[in-house]
Amino acid sequence: MNRAIRASFPVALSGVYLNSAVIGPLPSSTVAAVSAQLNDVSTNGSSNFDGWLATKERVRGLVGSMLGGKASDVAFTRNTSDGLCAVAAGLDWKPGDNIVSFVSEFPANYYPWRTVRERSGVELRLCRDVNGRIDIEELCSMIDGRTRLVAVSAVQYSSGFRLDLARIGEIVRSRDALFAVDIIQAFGAMKFDLPSQFVDIAAGGSYKWLCAPEGCGIFYINERARERVSPSSSSWMSVENPWDFRDREQDPCSDARAWETGMSGTAMLCGLEASLRLLDECGLDAIAKYLSDLTDFLCEIVPTDRYDVVSSRAASEKSQIVCLRPLNGRTADEIVCALKREQITVSSRCGLLRVSPHFFNTFDDIETLVEALP
Repeated sequence: MNRAIRASFPVALSGVYLNSAVIGPLPSSTVAAVSAQLNDVSTNGSSNFDGWLATKERVRGLVGSMLGGKASDVAFTRNTSDGLCAVAAGLDWKPGDNIVSFVSEFPANYYPWRTVRERSGVELRLCRDVNGRIDIEELCSMIDGRTRLVAVSAVQYSSGFRLDLARIGEIVRSRDALFAVDIIQAFGAMKFDLPSQFVDIAAGGSYKWLCAPEGCGIFYINERARERVSPSSSSWMSVENPWDFRDREQDPCSDARAWETGMSGTAMLCGLEASLRLLDECGLDAIAKYLSDLTDFLCEIVPTDRYDVVSSRAASEKSQIVCLRPLNGRTADEIVCALKREQITVSSRCGLLRVSPHFFNTFDDIETLVEALP
């Protein structure tokens, strides 16, 4: 995006890092925010406890705003899986119900639904993989009057395929089902407006495109979903007034906080706040446009005699993840290791070379990668 942003990411100074789909590196401001909170505890103990609680509510508001929703729709968990498992455990499943998903979803967005299938006699309908793409028409044709939930990822981890959430969400809503979206491979790299996309539930984590510390799970659950999904566990922080220790008969929170059971990691939330503010200042629309330009450039210059671009580059389907199939007889794992020796970091997924630049990367980084490809 600009030199100041790049300079704030130390990882950019030690090589070419094109692996934010695995771990988004931390900017210096985020590390400083985490360190400051830990130093505060070391020096002052609990003296600034009220400030820690205020940080959590500021972050809740930031997340809600950046998703196009409200703070009251946001809860903090440990990770993406916590949110999806909460949905699986919290719906009143009946034999004959069905869940619609995609056959190549990341395992975090499969195992909860498999468990429901095994325990409750629910049918799990998985849309097939078509050369790394989801046929939206085929997926939507699986949704019927017994569908309780449609669960997909906004961006597929193994192909970079981006779904048209609004198109799917409209069909889901017309069938009176719930629409749950795994956003971990998208939030921080593109803009969301979950209400207009008819998304009822979203689960994500802090450590990929948000460039924040691990341990901050994001769980978005709107009022419509809260009427159908019950919290699968409860504790002192999930009631309306957790600081009234004497009242043991309190009702659960009426908003998403009902899914929070205890204290959060304040240092991690301080880091998340710093990262969110950096992303928000840059603008998610501007970041998405920049990443589109970077990945388009990669696809234009990659040697097509040695690599096949698997990821869809259609305007409505492309994302910030590009997957390449080696055609030169070498495996993706071998190529990842060879590039690592040149201080270039990418990853291997499902036999493909996965390249995932973020807003601190440059066109020079892309050229360096392509020049080093065996």
